[in-house]
Amino acid sequence: MSEPLILQTVEGRVATLTLNRPSALNALNGALMVELVAALQGIDANPAISVVVLTGSEKAFAAGADIKEMHGLSYSDAIAQDFAANYVQVARTRKPIIAAVNGYALGGGLELVMMCDMIIASTTAKFGQPEVTLGVMPGIGGSQRLTRLVGRAKAMDMCLTGTMIDAQEALQFGLVSRVFPSETMLADVQGIAQDMAQKSLPALMYIKEAVHRAEEVSLSEGLLFERRLFQMLFGTTDKMEGMAAFLEKRKPKFENR
Repeated sequence: MSEPLILQTVEGRVATLTLNRPSALNALNGALMVELVAALQGIDANPAISVVVLTGSEKAFAAGADIKEMHGLSYSDAIAQDFAANYVQVARTRKPIIAAVNGYALGGGLELVMMCDMIIASTTAKFGQPEVTLGVMPGIGGSQRLTRLVGRAKAMDMCLTGTMIDAQEALQFGLVSRVFPSETMLADVQGIAQDMAQKSLPALMYIKEAVHRAEEVSLSEGLLFERRLFQMLFGTTDKMEGMAAFLEKRKPKFENR
């Protein structure tokens, strides 16, 4: 049997998924995406897991979509297969996903990163949308999510020129939320994930849903949606425990319900 393309480990309530095509710099192909989507669906269905960390190798998170797989595809092939449509399943994961990025996150690799909820980079990380250098364009969210994250000017620059940016520039433009030294980045991310996983799972999931909704609706609609989710959490055991713990000056013991 061939080695899995997605390695999965679980520590406490945190699942870590590692892209595992090192010989191809973790280039994303159809088989890898099938395994990744299946792993995320399994995590969503597992009440013992609250947070996901998604990472690659020290050299590359993912250097792009697999050019060898795409090279032979015609227009009619791409349309008939609805090529790359299954990537959207990653963004539909209900539990928070932290992307931990070492090395290159290019093309489809960056688009996969942007489907995650928090993006944390090491000092070695490089980000780019180089599709224009291949005679194509971003097709898995690069022109859409990147624009929402870094603004029109920088997104145009990156997509039209294929230029890469480093971790500090990505932090400056709001693409990533934190940058850590490459030697400690994965441990630092695990610390953040383990801390998040101690929070109430219903609250984590509703926060994720509300923040993503903010990108798609008007302010008034978003405020109403947020308020309704906030009110719904008043029906949870965790709300009662969290507020009781605060008043009693102790650490809450959430039951994730």
